[in-house]
Amino acid sequence: MSPRRRSIPGEVEDGEAADDIAGFIAGDETEEDDVQAEEPEAPAPGIDLPFTAIDWTAHAGDADGKVGAEVIQTLVKRLPNAPGVYRMMNAAGDVLYVGKARSLKKRVTNYAQGRFHTNRIGRMVRETSTMEFVVTRTEIEALLLEANLIKRLRPRFNVLMRDDKSFPYIVLTGNHPSPGIFKHRGARSRKGDYFGPFASAGAVGRTINSLQRAFLLRTCTDSVFESRTRPCLLYQIKRCSGPCTGEVSPQDYAALVEDAKDFLSGRSQKVKTEISGQMQQAAEELDFERAAVYRDRLAALSHVQSHQGINPQGVEEADVFAIHQHGGQVCIQVFFFRTGQNWGNRAYFPKADPALEAAEVLSSFLAQFYDDKPCPRTIMLSHKVEEQELLEQALATKAGHRVSIMVPQRGEKKDLVDHAVQNAREALGRRLAETSTQTRLLAGFAETFGLDKPPRRIEVYDNSHIMGTNAVGAMIVSGPEGFVKNQYRKFNIRSTDITPGDDFGMMREVMERRFSRLLKEHGEAVADGEAVVDGAAVEDDVEDTAFPAWPDVILIDGGQGQMTAVRSILSNLGIEDRVVAIGVAKGQDREAGRERFFTRNKGAFTLPVRDPVLYFVQRLRDEAHRFAIGSHRARRKKEMVRNPLDEISGIGPGRKRALLLHFGTAKAVSNAAIDDLTAVDGISESVARLVYNHFHEN
Repeated sequence: MSPRRRSIPGEVEDGEAADDIAGFIAGDETEEDDVQAEEPEAPAPGIDLPFTAIDWTAHAGDADGKVGAEVIQTLVKRLPNAPGVYRMMNAAGDVLYVGKARSLKKRVTNYAQGRFHTNRIGRMVRETSTMEFVVTRTEIEALLLEANLIKRLRPRFNVLMRDDKSFPYIVLTGNHPSPGIFKHRGARSRKGDYFGPFASAGAVGRTINSLQRAFLLRTCTDSVFESRTRPCLLYQIKRCSGPCTGEVSPQDYAALVEDAKDFLSGRSQKVKTEISGQMQQAAEELDFERAAVYRDRLAALSHVQSHQGINPQGVEEADVFAIHQHGGQVCIQVFFFRTGQNWGNRAYFPKADPALEAAEVLSSFLAQFYDDKPCPRTIMLSHKVEEQELLEQALATKAGHRVSIMVPQRGEKKDLVDHAVQNAREALGRRLAETSTQTRLLAGFAETFGLDKPPRRIEVYDNSHIMGTNAVGAMIVSGPEGFVKNQYRKFNIRSTDITPGDDFGMMREVMERRFSRLLKEHGEAVADGEAVVDGAAVEDDVEDTAFPAWPDVILIDGGQGQMTAVRSILSNLGIEDRVVAIGVAKGQDREAGRERFFTRNKGAFTLPVRDPVLYFVQRLRDEAHRFAIGSHRARRKKEMVRNPLDEISGIGPGRKRALLLHFGTAKAVSNAAIDDLTAVDGISESVARLVYNHFHEN
């Protein structure tokens, strides 16, 4: 990476500052091809911070050839005594650490002295070959920018969130006369009332199902709503009041919507009291059928609250964080309380150095957690964090309202935190047990297949197609902590030289594309603790816990023929001796338990039926098969719904819509004469001739 060279500027324009920060965050990007992940990480968005103009400075190149404390001593000379954010990078341009400081000069001077309290900081400084800096106006801005950078750059030596999926919400739409209730995730671009966050999609689904029974709100799309001529099945089973066909008056449906809003806003007791009164009135009027409807609605509301577990009386809106450390790993349990209701919890397992204190891990986690999420007015913690007041001010600046961070010492709030601590302890215990089991399996795997050490990365490949159509290659990845789904890849087979159904040819294409790109992006894997980049051996930190890019083992779903194709590709790329390739062929009559294994140094062999390693390999193969089948079905479904008009260049969505509205179907368009086509609004004679020629070769 070629770091930027700039002096410390004065005030800059907002647009220039935004560009500079975007460049500071982006760093060097590798060129993408069609290899896709099953659960791809969201692309880095633009900077969304509550401030705009930020002074920028970057020093590099003044200490060519120097590394560690020497290069930092050179850079610190020109740093201002002002708040900001610094980025430490190694010789390859990889970001090692992102930090913030009240005074950049004082903080970086500490690194330049060469005296370190922990091995982690010593390793980080020794690998540093350059640094870049952003000067902010306040320490609050520095804290917000630091969290933003850590989430996007994922430096090796920072505390990192591993699971950063957005939270689901419930939305009551506001852009329709008959509002619907839906699950929502992502930007709140649709008009309506949003309630959440919920801990999981499952919690949202259960809540919506119960709210359907309680308030009979529609869950159909607007297009389905407009096209209905009679009530759907949900109306028949008393899950919807049928506003689409007028089974309920607009006034009565609006009353149901208001009741649902009241319940989700925390006024559940008011709603239950009203429904109970209506049930009593119906019973007194001997209208027992109507009373039974109210009874069922009350039962549905009780079902919602019974599945929420703890529902504190004195906590209206809060998030509860509890941290537990054990065995070199960390678990942070988060509980969400909104409108006086418990809307679920989620366990996080951030990547953090074991030497870090719980309070330090929790503080860094909080700043990253709320970087792109709405912040409640109250945050309760199990440990007191450093710079608590600064964190409160930063979160309040971002949220636009006052935020209080507390460590409860007694009462109901202390009980909530203790409950979260217990959940964190149990979740970490389960994870450690699973990791221990995985460790034993990997050790057994290494012993069974004659590996020098347990593999850290296993890649499993499989193909899926129907008579050669919509062929897809799939790769799944497993490591010490189980399946690593953000590393999954799928390969749309695109070679025209492959005979349809040629599994060997498809595997050759997958292997060639996978390892050609791996060589391009990550060099060549060689001896333990080293990698080759641009022909030079680079020492790799053996203590580094980052998940490796190169596989130790590749498993191929196939026999000797598949292995021959794979080995030819690995040999052509010069890496046949670097990666262990193992073939897994189905046994006689495709019976599980009789799989035959093909390796380079041993003949074909089988494992005992009850061997744990056999079960482990079967699970890996089945996961690859599941992913390959799913990818194939998704591609086939997309192919099936593709319209023939999509293949005509010059026919965009507008003209396509006009043609289909006029003729009804693509087949009718293909049979239309040029004069008929020109009769469509927006279709000129030249465009009509283009469409006609597409369907008529002569």
